[in-house]
Amino acid sequence: MKMMIFRRRPALTYDMLNQRQLMALKFRKHKLAVASAFLLMALYLMAACSTFFAPYGKYEQNLDYVYCPPHRLAFSFEKGLYAKGMKRAVDPVSLQSYYIEAPENDAPLGFFVRGSRYRFWGLVETDRHFFGVDPARVPGWQAGDEKRLVCFLSGTDRFGCDVFSRIVQGGTISLSVGLIGVAISFLLGVAIGGISGYCGGTVDTLIQRLIEVINSFPQLPMWLALAAAVPADWSPLQTYFGITVTLSLLSWTGLARVVRGKILSLREEDYAVAARLLGASHGRVLFRHLLPAFASHIIVTLTLTVPGMILGETGLSFLGLGLRPPVVSWGVMLQDCMNVKVVIDYPWLLAPVVMLVFAVLCFNFLGDGLRDAADPYASK
Repeated sequence: MKMMIFRRRPALTYDMLNQRQLMALKFRKHKLAVASAFLLMALYLMAACSTFFAPYGKYEQNLDYVYCPPHRLAFSFEKGLYAKGMKRAVDPVSLQSYYIEAPENDAPLGFFVRGSRYRFWGLVETDRHFFGVDPARVPGWQAGDEKRLVCFLSGTDRFGCDVFSRIVQGGTISLSVGLIGVAISFLLGVAIGGISGYCGGTVDTLIQRLIEVINSFPQLPMWLALAAAVPADWSPLQTYFGITVTLSLLSWTGLARVVRGKILSLREEDYAVAARLLGASHGRVLFRHLLPAFASHIIVTLTLTVPGMILGETGLSFLGLGLRPPVVSWGVMLQDCMNVKVVIDYPWLLAPVVMLVFAVLCFNFLGDGLRDAADPYASK
């Protein structure tokens, strides 16, 4: 019998890896960036399926629990996981409302429970929610008990709407503004910056002067002026796209300058000159040969631009010049916090700020990891 000899595959070294493999290896070593990437994927998944992950509808009101503080969760072998019940009481002297514990209103919780009906992505009608009060664990459940047995993880607002559910569903708007705005900025920045660097001469001078004029305007007042120009009679969808385009028109200049600088350094390389000598058109040389050479740097720039888009939409909506009710976004929700007394009395209304800070930090950490991975030869 012939003996079969298995040769061990030699371990890959840095010299044997290509550019893409080096970038992936260096990015995986950045633990904070990898964790941020997974958290952002979870955040966008929650935003895409917001009606499923939200325990209540974003317009669902419960007037018995206006300005209700967050419910506390508890666990016991008898009741399982449940939310400690509360009920509203009125001070006979000051006539102010406050909430006291009510054990008879303890609400058992569960996963994949039945609740308010909704249309998933506007297609399938269902009443299943990822998390919420579980009617199956309440003996003798009757119509109307859903108004008494409730669980508000982040409290309620002045209309009795669940703040947590509105945060989840408002993330669909706030997070998508960043992606759509970056897509528009990418098209403008790459096209204008590429033409500026490739053509040079008078074209380059005119484009750079235009960029300097745009950058000379104060950003916030310019945002306010463009947002105020959006007609008040526009539908929520039209207003949404109007604000997104407004943010994009002022955010492409940084990417355009990055692209111009890279094109200036690469357009005289041997492969670019060879492509021109072989008869390739200027557009093919620019978009097929030059731009892919520094695609990693473009990705990093775009990743660091998304937080600015999200913060811009939040700031405009908070000031009442961006998205307006009945649209639900993190900025629109923060309009209730313009009164300092409301913030002092009901601090849970600032919960959208926590999600906003969380999303911005994740994007910044992801951008730092991509920036280090974009130059894998810097250090080994």
